[in-house]
Amino acid sequence: MALIVLTNDDGIDAPGIRALQAAVPKQDKCAIVAPDTHLSGCSHQLNRGGVIAIAQQAEDEYAIGGTPADCSRVAISHLYPAVDWILSGINAGGNMGADTYVSGTVAAVREATLLRKSAIAISQYRYRVHEYDWARATRLTAKVLAQLMAEPPKPGQFWNVNLPAAPVDGSADDPEIVFCRRCTQPLPTEFEVDEKGFRYVGAYENRPRDSGADVDVCLGGSISAVKIQMW
Repeated sequence: MALIVLTNDDGIDAPGIRALQAAVPKQDKCAIVAPDTHLSGCSHQLNRGGVIAIAQQAEDEYAIGGTPADCSRVAISHLYPAVDWILSGINAGGNMGADTYVSGTVAAVREATLLRKSAIAISQYRYRVHEYDWARATRLTAKVLAQLMAEPPKPGQFWNVNLPAAPVDGSADDPEIVFCRRCTQPLPTEFEVDEKGFRYVGAYENRPRDSGADVDVCLGGSISAVKIQMW
């Protein structure tokens, strides 16, 4: 039996973390240590000396007054020092390629990796006109976890996984897991300037992509799995 801690950057009340909880193998012990508010895009920000509030909401569920990286620290150093895995997600929106540098979802597992714990970040891409299907996300995540958790990553490595949007053409919805590299291209840079100032207007789905890398794989309809090497 493994001890698994779940976190995210969408907040402890986000549906994605419940979808992730439902995907965890039933034989494993699962706890939640997640931010008490929505912190999407906070990257690897850490509390550097202030008090971090810890509020127990239920058995093995804690709302943390800090960032996703803070949550990993609090879980590993204080609440669950024997934790085997830190799982972050399921994020509402993709976190692939350049996103990994600004994502709080990914920062949580990066911090866990620095603290020598095995970790996986999982995000759900969707078409903007569609609602999130969290039951589907649970099904795909269970498939991912069964494969990735069978062999923990080596020190300095973690997994970043992106689930594709559901097909819109009625085709079978059983995307394969594609092990690939991280895309090197930037996020869309198209912009407009008016009397209010500068703003980006590029569409996420039209972002430039490296052939065969995670952006290309996920937007092409497969599950992208990238092993990120920190050292």
